[in-house]
Amino acid sequence: MPNQRPKTLGEYKNTRPVYETVKDEMRRNVISKLRAGETLFPGIVGYEKTVVPALVNALLSRHNFILLGLRGQAKTRIARALVSFLDEYTPAIKGSPLNCHPLKPGCAYSRRILAEQGDNAEIDWIHRDQRYQEKLATPDVTIADLIGDLDPIKAARERRDFSDEESIHYGIIPRTNRGIFAINELPDLQPRIQVGLLNILEENDLQIRGFPVRIPLDLALVFTANPEDYTNRGNIITPLKDRIDSQIITHYPANIEQSQAITDQEAWTKRNGAEPAIPDFYREIVEEIAFAARESEFVDQSSGVSARVPISVLENIVSNVERRNLLTGDQCTVPRIADLAAAIPAISGKVELVYEGEREGPRMIAVNVLGRAVSRVFERRFPRIEKDNGLPAKADPIFGKVISHFSGQATIDVSDDMPFSTYEHALGRVPTLKRVAQQFLKTTKAEDTALGMEFVLEGLHQQNLIAKTAVDSIYRYTDMLATMLDNLRRDD
Repeated sequence: MPNQRPKTLGEYKNTRPVYETVKDEMRRNVISKLRAGETLFPGIVGYEKTVVPALVNALLSRHNFILLGLRGQAKTRIARALVSFLDEYTPAIKGSPLNCHPLKPGCAYSRRILAEQGDNAEIDWIHRDQRYQEKLATPDVTIADLIGDLDPIKAARERRDFSDEESIHYGIIPRTNRGIFAINELPDLQPRIQVGLLNILEENDLQIRGFPVRIPLDLALVFTANPEDYTNRGNIITPLKDRIDSQIITHYPANIEQSQAITDQEAWTKRNGAEPAIPDFYREIVEEIAFAARESEFVDQSSGVSARVPISVLENIVSNVERRNLLTGDQCTVPRIADLAAAIPAISGKVELVYEGEREGPRMIAVNVLGRAVSRVFERRFPRIEKDNGLPAKADPIFGKVISHFSGQATIDVSDDMPFSTYEHALGRVPTLKRVAQQFLKTTKAEDTALGMEFVLEGLHQQNLIAKTAVDSIYRYTDMLATMLDNLRRDD
């Protein structure tokens, strides 16, 4: 804290101070940032035309507001980012339990100190980061936790009556006075506890244990909630909803570009000081996983599919590449299609399934989602294979020779743990496969080209043009018809 800041009330008065509420302070800083053309919520991607304008309007209106959205939509991050709209430092009477402003003491302690010490009363300067507090709403949260309670030990030690305001042990909300307080997952808060917030929202004061203690609070209140919680775990009582000034709806990224920007920003991919070399089409597959899951009939869409899914998926894939290099001694940091299997734990642990999905099993649904993601990117990157033009797929001018290679007994085995030289050699046995990958994926490096070749095989599999079987970590691409006949023989 800079030394030139006033240390006593007398020094502070000489600076011609003006008191303003925390909401006026935030409004002033929002206006200043808007005029300067600053980014108001750095790190929040995809909300520039939707959520951010609503947030700005709420701040300019001096509103308490609630962020309503599904899991993984940056609600908590937005709430924490509000700190940037506070002044870097603000004065408070030293020792005040409620951070009372020197010009407007709100509690008995602060009034007593000013009465006893006058202009000699000491002042602390509080950093903006100390003026934000949050609480996760859980069923065991009590009024004492949030607002406070009488402290009989303190009253006895200081020989105070229970009706004395200084006998109160304040909860987290009054201790955040002159700051921002956030409650996450508001519907999880018991209705009788929500009732305790009504007076704070409407009258900006608190009362404890029925004693006539009215302490004016200066707060900006922010809440978050998931729409699913309204029916599955609880709800927000009507009087409380009525007192929350603005309801702001969040959403998932609207497109692959926004989703990738979030993943690039959040995912931990730098290992041993080096970033992995991941081609664009592979990044598309990673992001498409979340989009495919949000459209899957087996996934409970009321729960949502978090933006954390592609983040965790990418981290698992990079870790699988790292593990392979440690085992084989390779230095290749380019992932493989086979590495997508490492993403299954990141998917199955983050999606809620409907009844039909539970019957299929989380792993099978994750595999299905991965297949859809690969198929969508393949269809964007490669020409469509016409299956209904009277010609067999083997006659296709682009993929025909690749598909024909698997006629009869020909197979190709790939895995996520074979050395790169073995992996590249196996893929190189398929005629024209390398040329197709280079032509449409624009690959030049050997590692990228090998990945592209495997991508072509997987894409053809997802188009039901070649078959694929999995045994342990080995994935075998084979002829579709031959595989079907083998399955029929086994059934017989």
